[in-house]
Amino acid sequence: QVQLVESGGGLVQAGGSLRLSCAASKRTFSTYAVGWFRQAPGKEREFVATISWSGVNTYYADSVKGRFTISKDNAKNTMYLQMNSLKPEDTSVYFCAARANSGVVSYFSHDYAYWGQGTQVTVSS
Repeated sequence: QVQLVESGGGLVQAGGSLRLSCAASKRTFSTYAVGWFRQAPGKEREFVATISWSGVNTYYADSVKGRFTISKDNAKNTMYLQMNSLKPEDTSVYFCAARANSGVVSYFSHDYAYWGQGTQVTVSS
């Protein structure tokens, strides 16, 4: 069983930046594909970004492309989401997730077996 813990959320003004972190309880990020999702009140959980086990392949939702960067530090068992040029529509609870037994990236939440508890990001206008 893998436990994931997010941190780094908070309140920021539009145009500002935040960096989210996701720490794993065991060696995960060097083996499996991982990603970030978000969910706003009353909306479905949506894909934000994903990175392959090797770190070579990264993919982003169109809504965050060019503003967000996903990365990971395998030695620290930690994944990051650098968020720049934040907009009010980025306001959501952000979740990190890890696949089980696959290093292949996926845009679909049902492909991820392990989830963090979420961290709130609020962007004021």
